[in-house]
Amino acid sequence: MGLSDRGWRGRTLPFLVIAVSVISADGLRVRQPRCPFGCTCTKDNALCENVRSVPHTFPPDVVSLSFVKTGFSGITGGSFVHTPVLQLLLFTGNSFDFIDEDAFMGLPHLEYLFIENNKIASISPNAFRGLKGLLHLSLAYNNLETLPRDVFSGMEALTKVDLRGNNLICDCKLKWLVEWMHHTNATLDEIYCSGPPSYQGKRLNDLLPHSFDCITSEFASYQSLKFESISVEAFTFGMDQYVVFAQPFAGTCNFLEWDHVEMTFRTYDTIESTSTVVCKPMVIDNHLFVIVAQLFGGSHIYKRDVSANKFIKIQDIDILKIRKPNDIETFMIEGESYFVIADSSKAGSTTVYKWNGNGFYSHQSLHHWYRDTDVEYLVISNKAHLILSSSSQRPVIYQWNRSQKQFERRTDIPDMEDVFSVKHFHVKGELFICLTRFIGDSKVMRWDGAMFKELQTFPSRGSMVFQPVSIGKWQYAILGSDYSLTQVYQWDAKKGQFVPSQELNIQAPRSFSVLFVDSRVFLLASSFKGKTQIYEHLIIDLSNSTF
Repeated sequence: MGLSDRGWRGRTLPFLVIAVSVISADGLRVRQPRCPFGCTCTKDNALCENVRSVPHTFPPDVVSLSFVKTGFSGITGGSFVHTPVLQLLLFTGNSFDFIDEDAFMGLPHLEYLFIENNKIASISPNAFRGLKGLLHLSLAYNNLETLPRDVFSGMEALTKVDLRGNNLICDCKLKWLVEWMHHTNATLDEIYCSGPPSYQGKRLNDLLPHSFDCITSEFASYQSLKFESISVEAFTFGMDQYVVFAQPFAGTCNFLEWDHVEMTFRTYDTIESTSTVVCKPMVIDNHLFVIVAQLFGGSHIYKRDVSANKFIKIQDIDILKIRKPNDIETFMIEGESYFVIADSSKAGSTTVYKWNGNGFYSHQSLHHWYRDTDVEYLVISNKAHLILSSSSQRPVIYQWNRSQKQFERRTDIPDMEDVFSVKHFHVKGELFICLTRFIGDSKVMRWDGAMFKELQTFPSRGSMVFQPVSIGKWQYAILGSDYSLTQVYQWDAKKGQFVPSQELNIQAPRSFSVLFVDSRVFLLASSFKGKTQIYEHLIIDLSNSTF
């Protein structure tokens, strides 16, 4: 009886101390919560060790609660709604790695929250929602690399935040924290950046909001057109924006217009043709002309009859000069309108045509027998130039002679055989060109005042287009491929060259064009073996991203 009596007393005495009974208003006895299993409770404090979940009940006088070496995986939402009187909450030496939404909801009196020396890798954006009276927050010595934007929102009483001992990546996702640090009344201990490389080892406290370049961009798929095309041209006529695609298999110039209501591109008109390779729009004195280049049946010029609302053929192009057209460029010199057709046949001749007020006439044949694949008009040192690409020689540069009013051969671009096309662009007043090669290396070259010098090399595998695209402050170069994904490169002003930006899935791209409409920007991509694609150019502020 003695041993049994002592065992009974050992088991019931703590219970009698902790579970004090009180008399309720209706005379019923209400048993107060006892200290949970796995926890040790004193008058106003509870310490829980090795528990597998957050207990729901504690003695009413407990205002501080600690968790050590727990077995639960995270702090889930509403874990403490049953303990509203808590003033201090501490987690240390635990293995959980996330804090859920509304994890501390229902703690209006909480002033101190220590979540230290755990393995926290992620915190939900609204994890601390409801902690309006919190004074001190410590997330020190966890595995945090970033924090969700405005995670401290609504915690106006904060006087101290401790983020030491984490692996914070000081990139655009933390720009908001730098802004917050410069406006909050709370103090923060020194925090050192673990990355990116440019900020590694630097103090986050020393960074300023303008230290971050967080505006980026991307081309997002917008509309897919169920036809194949070999060239695309965007243009403006009569205050409206249009785009025309050359469809070689259908034998048409397919014109689309922007539907301002449906917010899509729809058919506007067509020009029936044969084996169409280029449909080049040209506006002269508010009249729209379209030069239609064909592989068979000759090439023609059409004019838009506004009153009849249709295209009318006004002229044929000399079939003896233009036998196998491959590219067309339009330009103006000293107020006069010209276009040039690159001819890729053995018997044809790349020819410049001039508008005389009634029609276009042959102005100059540049050379014979060279099988030109592309012609590019550009201005070098305030003088008009043409660059001809050819399958039989290096790219040739022609310069405009003002007195003769003709182009004269100036030089060629050395060590650049088998260039399919040349396209130019400008960055801060400097002139650059993109040179496309089908197999080998496509290149970017910079004009140094006397010659084009190589700047950058890009491996080309089945490339028929390497085209610069300018959109506002953004400068791109898009390298198409018949054998893999199309590569989009973006100009890096600090490096002075292009860096990889994005991949686009376009089958056999041949040309790109940009259209600005309704404060939006679209990239139009012709596809020789698949659907023609339209992408929207989107500006993204990385500092506003959430996770």
